[in-house]
Amino acid sequence: MKPLLLITLICPFLASAADPLTPLDVKLGLWESTTTSQSSGMPPIPEAALARLTPEQRAKMEAAIKAQQAKGPQSHTRKSCLTADELKSMMGFGDDQKNSCKRTVLRSNARIQDLHFDCGQAGMAAGGDMHIEAADSENVKGTIQINAAGGGNSMASKTSFTAHWLSSDCGALKK
Repeated sequence: MKPLLLITLICPFLASAADPLTPLDVKLGLWESTTTSQSSGMPPIPEAALARLTPEQRAKMEAAIKAQQAKGPQSHTRKSCLTADELKSMMGFGDDQKNSCKRTVLRSNARIQDLHFDCGQAGMAAGGDMHIEAADSENVKGTIQINAAGGGNSMASKTSFTAHWLSSDCGALKK
């Protein structure tokens, strides 16, 4: 499992009404980001899901994960359109009370977000730290470290990213 997929699975569950985040002071519009990720170990997979795999399917999955990890850090660059609603939603990390994660805001202002999170559900647990820093309204960088365990497996992943603003017009990326 790619670290970004793991982050995507965990981040929507981070929530806590008691510790609101201050949105980063960044420009809206077209952004380009470069993300570098690396992971080690096997992803936590619920026992029920593992039970549905044949031994051959499980071996094939594990071999693919090991081959991906053997490549070392992987970088990807993409463009995305940041709207006011997306910025608000991103900073809320799915704020609702229907989740199994606890988010602790360590620092939150218009330039820096430092968060710690712990999640647990169905015999799986994950925890980590996120640091996001806006050097100015057009340049952002950050790191996310996650440790997850479950189904007899554990995985650690580290992702770093840089992003820079390109234009207020998202062009073809408009929603």
